[in-house]
Amino acid sequence: MPANSDSRKKSTIDLGMLPGLVGFQLRMAQIALFRDFSQGLGGEDVTPGLFGVLVIIEANPDLKQSELARATQLDRSTVVTVIDNLERRGLVERRASVHDRRSNAIRLTEAGTALLRKLKRQVSAHEKRLLQNFSAAERETFIALLQKVFPEHR
Repeated sequence: MPANSDSRKKSTIDLGMLPGLVGFQLRMAQIALFRDFSQGLGGEDVTPGLFGVLVIIEANPDLKQSELARATQLDRSTVVTVIDNLERRGLVERRASVHDRRSNAIRLTEAGTALLRKLKRQVSAHEKRLLQNFSAAERETFIALLQKVFPEHR
């Protein structure tokens, strides 16, 4: 079956009230954003969430895992798994915290720093594509409006 027949099938499906719902439109935008992000980063095996974790760790060397959990709004067990995976990849290292030996402090390794430098360039290109149809004023308005969505849950 030709590839374009799938897109014709999708267009004939009635989505009911969904297109008029903000949540639906945000989800569709998120799907498009993640697809472009994945394509733009090639074979790096980094999700937007993982990129965010690396950026936060870089900006806050020796950050405690509990602080990273709060900053990323992930539960502690998820953060432990994320850090385990990053450590296995040689991108971060754990050290005993100087202020609290019961806590781990996290920082990027040289390999993590090098990868993040590369990722930042790729993510900047992704952001440019993402906002290519926006004027500078629309971009500012868009970000301001998104920040108003359930601020109490952020």
